[in-house]
Amino acid sequence: MQMKNEFDPNSTIQKTLMTARLFDGFWDRWVVHGIDFTEVQSVRESLATLSGWTDSFSQLGEKHLEEAKLLEKEGSLEQAESRYRQSALYYNLVHWIYPNRSEEKMKWYQRSQEIVKKADDIACIPCSKEHFSIDGMGCIGRVREPKAPIGCIIIVNPIDSTKEELYSYENHFLESGFITVSFDGPGQGETYTFNGMKVTKKRWEAFVQQVIDWTANHYPNQAIHLFGTSSGAAWSIYGSTHPKVKSVSSVSPAVGERNAIPGYFGERIQFIAEPGESSYVVPDLKDVNQYQSIQLFHGNKDVMVPDNDIQQFYESLPSPKRLVEYPEEGHCCNYKLNEVREQSMKWFIPER
Repeated sequence: MQMKNEFDPNSTIQKTLMTARLFDGFWDRWVVHGIDFTEVQSVRESLATLSGWTDSFSQLGEKHLEEAKLLEKEGSLEQAESRYRQSALYYNLVHWIYPNRSEEKMKWYQRSQEIVKKADDIACIPCSKEHFSIDGMGCIGRVREPKAPIGCIIIVNPIDSTKEELYSYENHFLESGFITVSFDGPGQGETYTFNGMKVTKKRWEAFVQQVIDWTANHYPNQAIHLFGTSSGAAWSIYGSTHPKVKSVSSVSPAVGERNAIPGYFGERIQFIAEPGESSYVVPDLKDVNQYQSIQLFHGNKDVMVPDNDIQQFYESLPSPKRLVEYPEEGHCCNYKLNEVREQSMKWFIPER
């Protein structure tokens, strides 16, 4: 007998809508990635229903799209690219509300992808679409290479996200001279929505190994570094055991036995994970002697990952290692991410 609402997408959507209306903290992730909170506030009352959500954010996406087209026509390509990416993020947010694979989820994500391509087509640093397979299903990635690169950064994304969502990370690393490699893993983005690959622990283990192998094969003369947040932070630590990885920056990794996750989020994971998998698939990081050159970032107001868990894990790590804590930050240290990324790049290349 299934638990009540266990596989009921409508119930999960309603819980998500309620959380979005009631809690400002829900929006931190989206705001730091490019959503305008004043625009969210202007439509917040309409977010009580699914149609209110899709209508409101698709309209905002269309507004920014039209502005981007005008800017491109005027020759303001850098500003146009930024508006295209913001428009795509609003459409990404529309697609995200659906926890299960459905025609609506695919339709809205396809729209987001079309606008991302418009941004990529006018960007000064080009983007190539890449893929490799796990269990006969494709993992889709985007790779960007600046002139005279100084290394590679693999961005390991949080489980409930897409590679396109973290474009601000991508841009920051590119501007500093790093090649960026960002793939959708099992349960993420194109890999899940279009190709149907659900999460298992074994698939995520294979994914991390393969994305590192892919990068090492394509950029054999570049040092490889991993940058991850939330569940991606834990998997980036796992990836540090790969012989081709030089160093890792890990933001708010789930390193304890239990991690408190919001109810709506736990339900969302049920839809992207294969039956019988944990509601929050992260690696077992107990064998700490394997992990090398780890920099950890932690917000002391993180309700998902307790201070003690991070501190005990850090103390058990071999050197070189570093722990940076922010007393006023929560999970993912959202409002310190510019500083986090800057410190990460200094960890990767100290003489930079």
